[in-house]
Amino acid sequence: MKITAKQINVNCPESEIYNRLLSLDGKHILELGCGSAEITRDIASAGVDRKVTALEVDDIAHEKNLQITDLPNVTFVLAGAEDIPLKDESVDVVLMFKSLHHVPPGLMDQSMHEIRRVLKPGGLAYISEPIFAGEFNEILRLFHDEQKVREAAFNTLKKAVDEGLFKLVEEVFFNSPRKYENFSEFENNTIKATHSDHKLDEDLFKLVKQRFEEHVGDDGAHFLMPMRVDLLQRPQSSGRRG
Repeated sequence: MKITAKQINVNCPESEIYNRLLSLDGKHILELGCGSAEITRDIASAGVDRKVTALEVDDIAHEKNLQITDLPNVTFVLAGAEDIPLKDESVDVVLMFKSLHHVPPGLMDQSMHEIRRVLKPGGLAYISEPIFAGEFNEILRLFHDEQKVREAAFNTLKKAVDEGLFKLVEEVFFNSPRKYENFSEFENNTIKATHSDHKLDEDLFKLVKQRFEEHVGDDGAHFLMPMRVDLLQRPQSSGRRG
């Protein structure tokens, strides 16, 4: 397993990656850290016979998700990856989109054990994490440096594989495109994200805005976000590990 790749040549939306790696029809899918449920919606409204349980730890995001009425096959739950309120071996696929590094480092190992517990033998865990590189990251790190937590997330995954908790099926590197119409959208979605508490003084705010606007063109600001996906499988043996 590698935390990053020297060169990443694949540029595509993440949906192309998870749709290639996973078969989701007829499955019970658990999404950990569903945020504003945008990906949840894409997955739940595609295919056939998909049951989705979507967990989120942020109260504000969860309350907004509870107002969604047009996704009858989705159950929204206020809970974290370290304490999943589902029965043993009840899930076919677990999804984590850029959320493992948001789990407190002291609870990451516990989260992996919880994922294994709820997965059926042979079930898959799709875990995508941002790589600490790229132009967007250079802006983000001005006020929110995630290098240590991203490294902790990778080390947690590697440990889970090395110890036999999971088998590594595939590791994929790609660049995910992201567009912002303007700085206000970036400010509202990133700086003022409800799951974080970013405090920028006037000088730092001006610097972040300046660096962001260097990327703004006629149709907004475009970034390529380097990403890593680790596709893990719970071993077929139903024997439980601690």
